[in-house]
Amino acid sequence: MEQVSAAVTFADLSGFTALTEAHGDIAAADIAEQLGRFSESVLDVGDRLIKAIGDAVFLSSVDSASAVKLIFRLFDVCETDARFPDLRAGLHFGPVVERGADIFGATVNVAARIAARAGGGQILVTRPVADSATAIGVGVRGLGSIKLHNLTTPVELFKLVRPGANDRDVDPVCRMRINPAAAAGQLTYAGTDYLFCSLDCAAKFANHPEQFTSPD
Repeated sequence: MEQVSAAVTFADLSGFTALTEAHGDIAAADIAEQLGRFSESVLDVGDRLIKAIGDAVFLSSVDSASAVKLIFRLFDVCETDARFPDLRAGLHFGPVVERGADIFGATVNVAARIAARAGGGQILVTRPVADSATAIGVGVRGLGSIKLHNLTTPVELFKLVRPGANDRDVDPVCRMRINPAAAAGQLTYAGTDYLFCSLDCAAKFANHPEQFTSPD
């Protein structure tokens, strides 16, 4: 048992519940397992996959710059699989307590809360990680101090900018990313065009478009 400093990353699949409802438990479980395999495949020296938790992965790195490079690699590899919903992530650097193969502490809790705050395709980080990202040439955008769930003090957050990020459309029903050239269908609602991964998702949308376009 030892307290050390580490960069902690939580990443999960945005819209995973919608994907499960649209495509079933088996397809969703397959994608969750693939996220774990992808995470293992992009680890570098000093990186660890602490555990996979449902549709999320919990990672650590020796420093913030390594964590930024790791999450960029994970986003890149996930985007090679058209089945994947958008990934989202939260990163924080600070003291952690090591017990066996696991790590604990406030740094872990903050990273998890940040990931939960992120939108699909976003990587949100704290000041120490943002400073390291800037030092290695990664674009950073300040979001101000934000109140996070179960944390009494607002946390200053930043969004990392990934060069060449894939801006494919997202199916509004199951939240899978879609290459417009390979979309199974397209519908227009309230002046906006929507693409779909399957005719089944298109039919669900056509029956209740308001359910999938609400700002909430």
